[in-house]
Amino acid sequence: MNVTIRQLTQQDEPFLWQMLSEAAHIQAEGKTMQDLMNNPDLAKYVQAWGTNDDLGVIAIHHSNHQPVGAAWLRLFTVENPGYGYIDDRTPELAIATLPEYRNQGIGTQLLAHLITIAQTAYPAISLSIRSTNPALHLYQRFGWQVVPGSEVVNRVGGISFIMKLDFN
Repeated sequence: MNVTIRQLTQQDEPFLWQMLSEAAHIQAEGKTMQDLMNNPDLAKYVQAWGTNDDLGVIAIHHSNHQPVGAAWLRLFTVENPGYGYIDDRTPELAIATLPEYRNQGIGTQLLAHLITIAQTAYPAISLSIRSTNPALHLYQRFGWQVVPGSEVVNRVGGISFIMKLDFN
């Protein structure tokens, strides 16, 4: 796929909202972007993007210069954990591509770039994933491991679990 990967900036926040909507399957649940922005458990993955600990990459299509995917990390705390929270030093991954650009290797490129950058800043990264998500195989290829005992019933009644990629 003909994309350029660059680091995310604060100016990319509107596109991150769109990517969070894809990652959280908001439309499939019959919800709107406003519903997403009003859900504090989800909104915290993007709201006020660009703090010192935020780290991410975006894929820009060569032909039309439009963003087509993003992968980003955000640290959460024990007082305000994300769905894939492990500890205050392990940021959580969010990643998505636009539907028409899926299965073209863009997610793999985004993840590879982000992991390279993240290794210099963090001891590990985590994520929460639905057991039915096809991206599970992508994460396993990169060495992610399921955190034992992390299985939970998710907000739509399915099973989700936490995965972790250690850099040590």
